[in-house]
Amino acid sequence: MKTIATTLTLVLSASAALAEPAGLRLLDLDLPHHGERAGAAIWYPNGGGGETTLFAENAVFHGVDAVTGAELAEGTHPLILFSHGMGGTHQAQAWLAEDLARRGAIVVAVSHPNSTWRDFDMRKGVRHWTRVADLNVALDAVLGDADFVERVDRSRIMAAGFSYGGWTALSMGGVTGNHAGIVAGCEAHVDTMSACDMLLSEEVNMQGLDPAEWNGAYGDPRITHVAAIDPGFVWGLAPSDVAGLASEVLIVGLGDAGTRMLATDFDRSGLAAMLPDAKIARLAPAFHFTAMPICKPEGEAILVAEADDPVCTDPAGTDRAAIHAEIADLMAAELDL
Repeated sequence: MKTIATTLTLVLSASAALAEPAGLRLLDLDLPHHGERAGAAIWYPNGGGGETTLFAENAVFHGVDAVTGAELAEGTHPLILFSHGMGGTHQAQAWLAEDLARRGAIVVAVSHPNSTWRDFDMRKGVRHWTRVADLNVALDAVLGDADFVERVDRSRIMAAGFSYGGWTALSMGGVTGNHAGIVAGCEAHVDTMSACDMLLSEEVNMQGLDPAEWNGAYGDPRITHVAAIDPGFVWGLAPSDVAGLASEVLIVGLGDAGTRMLATDFDRSGLAAMLPDAKIARLAPAFHFTAMPICKPEGEAILVAEADDPVCTDPAGTDRAAIHAEIADLMAAELDL
């Protein structure tokens, strides 16, 4: 029986790999809380037709195939709202969105104003509640679109994200911030925790933000599932802050004791211990930026020359494509894809 099951799994995996690329629709969202518009992408199961294109390709990263103008596959589908990390865009995890859409999900990814590499402004970007508002608008847009409204399975609506976007997903899923806690955590680890020096600087002044706004409840009752990949802002939370979190939660950590980013370490921060019913995966060898796209051979040199983050420099032994597949498998299992 085990051999039969293994063979079937291999056949199904091969079939998924050979499936047509997911459908892709690009759009602009009106975000009145920012006073501007922002780009977004809707990935969806391909029902045929359309034209194949290469998406999110650049000098550093390999892109992914997508089909523009494709029909939406028949049936109802789970919906995933995806939030990128600080300095990313809706293209940053296109590899994940396309994979999950090919498996049967509708995935909506938004470029958060003040949080992308094009308009990076930590002073505004640290106002984390605006990111949930971005995803609220995106959810309203999909559920108000005649092409999608009847095709969304409302019993499977997931808030998901990477890094700062992982916090966005947790917040949209019902976690409340703890201003005093995160400030204290940053102050205690200012020399070792990524970005804390910037967050506590006079320019950003996270500690001067209104605690009532920081600690507000921004959960959306339509969210049934949460998936947070190496989430940020996980320090200083109390059990009361996670009491309202959706019941179906997946948290993925990247790296081991030697490579894990302190700012996203949900074990050392105590968050994991407060979520005994969550599904938690720790993937290694890897590190925080392993969740970024597959790098081209020259990508690492380009980033070094630009004095950018070591996004392409995985720990020894890391198979980035395999880690990507594990993350996609974990999320797909949560949604029964």
